[in-house]
Amino acid sequence: MDLSHAALLLAAGLAAGTVNAVAGGGSLITFPALIAVGLPPVPANVTNSVSVCPGYLASVAGSRGDLPPARRLAVLVPTTVIGTMIGCLVLLATPARAFELVVPFLVLGATAVLAFQDPLRRLVGHPRDLSPRRRTVTVQAMVGLGAVYGGYFGAALGVMLVAGLALVLDATLARVTAIKNLLSAVVGLTTVAVFALVGPVNWAAVAVVAPATVVGGYAGARLVRRLPSVMLKTLIVVFGTVIGLYLLWRALR
Repeated sequence: MDLSHAALLLAAGLAAGTVNAVAGGGSLITFPALIAVGLPPVPANVTNSVSVCPGYLASVAGSRGDLPPARRLAVLVPTTVIGTMIGCLVLLATPARAFELVVPFLVLGATAVLAFQDPLRRLVGHPRDLSPRRRTVTVQAMVGLGAVYGGYFGAALGVMLVAGLALVLDATLARVTAIKNLLSAVVGLTTVAVFALVGPVNWAAVAVVAPATVVGGYAGARLVRRLPSVMLKTLIVVFGTVIGLYLLWRALR
């Protein structure tokens, strides 16, 4: 790795950490950067998953004031870990082409769910009107699906988690974003554990990108706390749309 490659990865890590904390989708910055410095697609994807994990942890630290009590979050951790492990194993065991074609529609669908959150709530019922059992099952399902996606690819994981959780939780968008940061960190730690054992990780690239995502992740999380809910929602919807269209273009070209 020469100096220009290191500079590119450092800048990508800073930007990705900030974007992940605010909206999710920072992997669409670091993944192409890893490809640009010469890594093949699968090693780049695996290396990217390991690299962005510290940034997720920094985002949790920056948004910890908006997190609900720990006992309410603990029940989501096993689902997140299991879902992530399934996604990681699918990535390592199957060709990526089919999922590559599906991913853009998943991202665009999640973005649409967030954009039309209020009409959808009127259709499916507001979270406060759901029975505790139904609300619990729905939240677990949303988290599990998001974790599988995060273990497999991860780009726009934050958009998908925010969209799903905002639909089924009666909470401010700042709190939903804080929960998203925590679940993303669990996904990140699980992918590190799996890929460090069996994945083709480029540790030199990780050493450059990971510290940069920490700085960006903490700064982004502090920024989220200062943004009005409407502005934050608009940013996530716009970014999710751009990500989805970019992934669709890349899959079909």
